[in-house]
Amino acid sequence: MKTKKHLLDILWIVIIAVAATTLMMILCKASPLEAYQMFFNGIFGNLSSFCEVFVKATPLILTGLGCAVAFRTGFFNIGAEGQFYVGAIAAAMVALNLTGVPGPARIVLSMLAGFICGGVWALIAAIFKAKFGISEIIVTIMLNYIAINFLGIAVRTFLMDPEGTVPQSARIESSSALGLLMPPTRLNAGIIIAVAAVIIVWILMEKTKVGYEIKVVGFNKRAAKCNGISVMKNIVVSAFLSGGLAGLAGVIEVIGIQKKLLEGISSDCGYTAVLIALIASNNPIGVLIAAVGFAAMQVGANSMQRQMGIPSAIVNILIGLVVLLILGRKIFRLSFFRKKAKN
Repeated sequence: MKTKKHLLDILWIVIIAVAATTLMMILCKASPLEAYQMFFNGIFGNLSSFCEVFVKATPLILTGLGCAVAFRTGFFNIGAEGQFYVGAIAAAMVALNLTGVPGPARIVLSMLAGFICGGVWALIAAIFKAKFGISEIIVTIMLNYIAINFLGIAVRTFLMDPEGTVPQSARIESSSALGLLMPPTRLNAGIIIAVAAVIIVWILMEKTKVGYEIKVVGFNKRAAKCNGISVMKNIVVSAFLSGGLAGLAGVIEVIGIQKKLLEGISSDCGYTAVLIALIASNNPIGVLIAAVGFAAMQVGANSMQRQMGIPSAIVNILIGLVVLLILGRKIFRLSFFRKKAKN
């Protein structure tokens, strides 16, 4: 019965979303049938476009996964954007400065540096919450601004390309960059790393003691304490893992896609990650599906914009609507069960 209700909920959300999208297309004075045709042609029309879906999905998978892990313990990490930037900076520093280290080893070191730096950046908020009771939402948002502006300073000073005039780093050597899977498209080994991270996090959350404790803390902190589970330890672990995954997304963007460090490198995927985690109900497999779906909508919407002039911002409106419908469904059910319990 629960599965049937869940599927019906999904069906209603899809129907409402499609109806809203069609209405927006009509308001843009475009033929919905032609617009949908352009949308799907943009995704499946050629190999390059299809691969671009997974290129855009890679950072969303990792940042969404990071948010989902943190949300499981009740640690509301809104700082994936900043952690992404910190990971990107760390990766660029390693890839550009450790020139004496062989390429494959430098790739591994870049990933480790990005993961650790992103994790430590998230730990700052966890420590502030533990020691001073300051909301992690406020701290992570403020840390986003610090990281974004620090990257702006870095690409204008110590990481700026000495031979260029544009605020960006020098190009990373091909030996220190992730290999392409399907040249000449931009699809690289980062997607494999992202899918592997989904599998590892799923195993960690569903099959290990650590994952069990993280979920218990998220469900009921008082019950966790009564059963000898350290609430703070699990919040710290989830915060570090969350920040590390977002930092890893930054690493892949630098050494896998852009091959250099530049401003605006994240394309706001750290903020989108929060929506991805909410849509997926903090489930790792759900994050993978939601991230690929969102990326596909972005690619399809960009095609509509190029071909018909329909704003690609429709995708952001649609995602916001879906999140509201999901949250509204949960709030409605919660109030319904409370009224039933009182009666």
